[in-house]
Amino acid sequence: MLLRKYLLVTESQVSKCGFHIVKKERDVLYPKRTKYSKYRKGRCSRGCKPDGTQLGFGRYGTQSCRAGRLSYRAIEAARRAIIGQFHRAMSGQFRRNGKIWVRVLADLPITGKPTEVRMGRGKGNPTGWIARVSTGQILFEMDGVSLSNARQAATLAAHKPCSSTKFVQWS
Repeated sequence: MLLRKYLLVTESQVSKCGFHIVKKERDVLYPKRTKYSKYRKGRCSRGCKPDGTQLGFGRYGTQSCRAGRLSYRAIEAARRAIIGQFHRAMSGQFRRNGKIWVRVLADLPITGKPTEVRMGRGKGNPTGWIARVSTGQILFEMDGVSLSNARQAATLAAHKPCSSTKFVQWS
């Protein structure tokens, strides 16, 4: 069950609330169902958790250096930056050999109230999704590409999320 948590995001994911099929709408990945519609923000643990700190599928990857929250927009922007770099550098070779794994899923809804609304009257409506990321967690994995192309793609993807990341290589 532990390995199933980090399969390709397009297939299925294990969330904190149980087993969910991931829904994709307008290139945004989020859980199909959650136990509750609204959650509290919670705290991001500063320590390094053992789950998800090793490369499991690809030869290269990006690893978070700090604990924090990643929005679904930042995850999608980083994924597109990696794919765009590979298409520019390798053209058709990436489509044949290359593969990317997204190891984080934005599974917590965030809420927001509209502007110019008075205080009170409960929590706002869900507006987006976030993922809690711990220190040392692998965010993306790549395989079927050269080391230089993977490094360039990782540096492009590092500019998208708000937290700092580093490039890791399987050894």
